[in-house]
Amino acid sequence: MYDQLPLEGMPRRLYSCTPSRLNTWLDCRRRYRFTYLDRPAPQKGPAWAHNSVGASVHNALAGWWREPYEKRTPVMASILLTNGWISEGFRDAEQSTVFRDRAREMVAGYVSTLDPSDEPVGVERTVGTRTKVIAVSGRIDRLDRRGDELVVVDYKTGRRPLTQDDARSSLALAIYAIAASRMLRTPCRKVELHHLPTGEIVEWEHSDESLGRHLRRAEEMAEEAGAADESYRDGDTESMFAPSPGPICSWCDFRRHCPEGRAAAPERLPWDGLTPSE
Repeated sequence: MYDQLPLEGMPRRLYSCTPSRLNTWLDCRRRYRFTYLDRPAPQKGPAWAHNSVGASVHNALAGWWREPYEKRTPVMASILLTNGWISEGFRDAEQSTVFRDRAREMVAGYVSTLDPSDEPVGVERTVGTRTKVIAVSGRIDRLDRRGDELVVVDYKTGRRPLTQDDARSSLALAIYAIAASRMLRTPCRKVELHHLPTGEIVEWEHSDESLGRHLRRAEEMAEEAGAADESYRDGDTESMFAPSPGPICSWCDFRRHCPEGRAAAPERLPWDGLTPSE
């Protein structure tokens, strides 16, 4: 990706990416190399239990909207969560069962606040757009229509409370709004984070200017990452891929392969990211 075309003076190819790829570049360049460039990729650590909870909840909510209208009930959400439960990363079967039951109550409570007849424009829908620099795409948890505009909805299951700044500063949500608006030819400026553990909804209404700033930021990151990709293909696997040691290293899938990361933060057990039981 981002290859130089053979004819001198010809433009570079678009850098093809997702918001996740760009954010990985921003967070840690070594992790970016491990994730997207090294082949075979270094072996990851064990699965994280909090990721299993998040994936199980997301899958259940997506499945709920795919059910016929008459089956879109809290009971159905509970059934979907139970049937699709991912048990990886937990300390033992007992802990997995405790968090499965909590997640079941969480999705049932959440869907009880929804109007099952208010059909979303998209569920787990992939959107994309391009500029002169990037071709970026990603998958939206839910895309709603509110009046004459679209709204990007992103589900969150983590234990950390959300703030309006989380919605405002999210590169991914801004990119999704831009891409959805362009693909469906409908204005899309509002983005929402739905925090299922608390039922809180955090929203932000973008302006054309703020969306433009996010897109320019994505292009700048893509230009940096694209140059690093070229350097990697030329045989330089180190100089542009320095690690960014810090507390987040405790949660890195590639921690075992990074001495700086191991020195920067303590090792975490696979279930340490779970919300503590009451």
